[in-house]
Amino acid sequence: MKFIISVLLVVISLFASDATIDVVKKADSLPSIALEDASVSFDSNFKNKFFKAMAADLNVLAIFNVDKSYRNVNYDASEVLYENKDMNYVLRYRLSQDDTRAFNVEMRLMRKNDVVLTKNYKVNNPDIYMFVAHTMAFDINEFMGESPVEWMKRKVIFSRMISPQVSELIVTDYTLTYQHSVIKGGFNVFPKWANKEQSAFYYTALAENIPTLKYIDLKTGKSKVIKSSDGMMICSDINEDGSKLLLTMAPQGQPDIYLYDVKTQGTKKLTNFGGIDVGGQFMGNDKVVFVSDRLGYPNIFSLSINSGAVEQVVYYGKSNSACSVHGKYIAYKARESSDSFSNNTFNLHLASTETDMVRRLTAVGVNEFPKFSTDGDAIIFVKNYQSQSSIGIIRLNHNKNFLFPLQSGKIQSIDW
Repeated sequence: MKFIISVLLVVISLFASDATIDVVKKADSLPSIALEDASVSFDSNFKNKFFKAMAADLNVLAIFNVDKSYRNVNYDASEVLYENKDMNYVLRYRLSQDDTRAFNVEMRLMRKNDVVLTKNYKVNNPDIYMFVAHTMAFDINEFMGESPVEWMKRKVIFSRMISPQVSELIVTDYTLTYQHSVIKGGFNVFPKWANKEQSAFYYTALAENIPTLKYIDLKTGKSKVIKSSDGMMICSDINEDGSKLLLTMAPQGQPDIYLYDVKTQGTKKLTNFGGIDVGGQFMGNDKVVFVSDRLGYPNIFSLSINSGAVEQVVYYGKSNSACSVHGKYIAYKARESSDSFSNNTFNLHLASTETDMVRRLTAVGVNEFPKFSTDGDAIIFVKNYQSQSSIGIIRLNHNKNFLFPLQSGKIQSIDW
């Protein structure tokens, strides 16, 4: 068992230890927006939490200068509050709860006292209020004619280390406000959403001391074993329709990348290098991008599924790892320092397969597990800095980063 765990952790530490040009929006040129709370239900604590969630989402949109002042108002007032008279926009909302205890939100977006957008929202459980806030921000962003932010409404799944060899899998929103533990007990790592609907996921568990890939259906709660392998078993990526998986396995102690067919349950070995090949990511239908030490240090390569031809795709930095792919772009982790006596810095970079431009995306700490949103608008990642784990969001076209800290434990891996 010690060998199995050590192989997992060694590879994690080794490989986890145009848009490439900065696009900066001047903050002074952004329109201002203020919030007005007209709620008739819920206590002040809940209303304050919703206000903070809504203000945070508007800030992450990166299209407004957001006034963080909390103010109350009558929902049907014909004019905005005096304090907000100079604001370009005012978001007025009313929280209420009906006889079924459903959570209702009415929203008015106002511009100089004119209502320009109205929406109503209803969910059965007030505990998921943050997803309502995310949807409201999405709708406002759409009204403003900005690039879609569908990723705001998606769920995040991550593995949280509680103690050595003990972890749990948690479903959350991108801000870590909502957290629901879906797997407890044992050593459970590397969760990966199984479909676009996020109704199921894969993860690696140590079952009877053997790394085992499992599948969980969140609707039914049913679990099934997909495949086991001595040494290592990780699902690193899933193709667009969920029919193919990229697995990292080491049945003879040497990590390689395999293509797994969900329907036939057949497995095809894609790499056969005498070193370490891990972390495969689909690049279209016929290519895979992966991490390998075939240059004597970890770097990013691509492989043709049909021909097996391999080529280097990243030329900046050494100890490059933990990559994600969207179209022609690759986000990857690179070590920026090498100090035997202190913590090293690992930053995320964005590279293009069509140009030599490389853009650094982070600055300090250990930044890892980058994952593009489905539309390529944003990257989610994990930052470990000063003994705290956080989820980070990078808005690529706005040149802005946002961090949401985890209150306890350490994030081991993440998927979006």
